[in-house]
Amino acid sequence: MNPIFTRTSIRRFDSQPVEPEKITRILQAAFAAPSAANQQPWEFYVITNPDTLLQLSTISPYATPAAKAPAAIVICYKKEGIIFPPMAQIDCAIAAENILLEIEAQGLGGVMLGVAPVPERMEAVEKIIGSPAELAAFTIIPFGYPAEKRTQPDRFEEGRIHWIR
Repeated sequence: MNPIFTRTSIRRFDSQPVEPEKITRILQAAFAAPSAANQQPWEFYVITNPDTLLQLSTISPYATPAAKAPAAIVICYKKEGIIFPPMAQIDCAIAAENILLEIEAQGLGGVMLGVAPVPERMEAVEKIIGSPAELAAFTIIPFGYPAEKRTQPDRFEEGRIHWIR
């Protein structure tokens, strides 16, 4: 099945650890993402430490799925030394989508938690993971084996498509 049409946001996970080879494949998918001028502004932090995951779950009222996830990827972006700084967050969003699709392809579930552009959340994540000052936190993606099954609704809306011929 095409993960684009089966992926849903999974917020509850069982306690089974995610195999390192699956995490590597997920990261390979992230690095395969296109970026403006191929600047690849991203850095990826893989979190499997339960205490750190619990801390990440406190950065917003919506971050609670991180608390019980066996793993999470925090995507950060470089603030300087890239060709198109205004595009860095868009580049990271594309990488995040690749991550989510590969999570689905690996038989796992995950959810993207909003961090940027909220300064308080960004600063909290940066402090928790100990990232250097030249990186900005973009998102947290907790993932693991799903403890829930969800079906993606059909969101296709022909009325929102406009053909210019």
